[in-house]
Amino acid sequence: MNSPIIATAVLLTTLYIALPVKAENSEHTRQLLATKHCQNCDLSGAGLVLANLSGANLNGANLSGANLSRANLSGADLSHANLSGASLFGANLSGAKLNDTNLSAVDLRDTYLVSADLNGANLNGANLQGAIGIPPQVGKAEDFYAWGVAQAQKADPKGAIEYFNQAISVNPNYAAAYMARGVARYQLLDRVGAIQDAQQAESLFLAQGNTGGHQTAQAFVKELQTPTASTPKSKPNFLNFLGGLGSLLLQSLF
Repeated sequence: MNSPIIATAVLLTTLYIALPVKAENSEHTRQLLATKHCQNCDLSGAGLVLANLSGANLNGANLSGANLSRANLSGADLSHANLSGASLFGANLSGAKLNDTNLSAVDLRDTYLVSADLNGANLNGANLQGAIGIPPQVGKAEDFYAWGVAQAQKADPKGAIEYFNQAISVNPNYAAAYMARGVARYQLLDRVGAIQDAQQAESLFLAQGNTGGHQTAQAFVKELQTPTASTPKSKPNFLNFLGGLGSLLLQSLF
């Protein structure tokens, strides 16, 4: 009675066993680790966590789905390589050649990209949160702003300011970026810098017809200019500092 089901199960099992399984090319992996030269190699899915590949020649290599987390790829040639879906979390890519490289859906969180060549690279869907040294041409002002907000939420105002600086560099009229940078500067006890940024945001919001942003910036400036009894001894909590203005600020900026 169950013979058709049994027959189907046997057929599916047979087909599954017969299907070729894509696996890492271990010979190419050994070649890379031994010589740091593996141009056009098939390294898809390779496990290269913490590998020292400084100066390696991986031009045109297939590294799709590879795990290169915290690998040292400083000065490596990865031009024209396929790294789609790979993990480069925390990797050192300073000075690396990544021109015309496929970096779609790549995990680039906390990577070091100082002096990296990303001309022509495909970064669609790549996660660059926390990356250091992102070239301005890689992201839009809104991208840098969003990364800055996320960094601020990690209680890292210095890192947040770096992103807001880049957002402003890409778009000098980005009022929200000035406002957010002012928030971060205040958290670093830089009241003068915070006031300057808040006033610039106030002016830009007014010129752009953003009533909510303009009112928030005005309130921020007013609070910053209010004399305090003493200078705080530690980083202030910005929302506590603004009190009732906190929710308005979040609505306008974040």
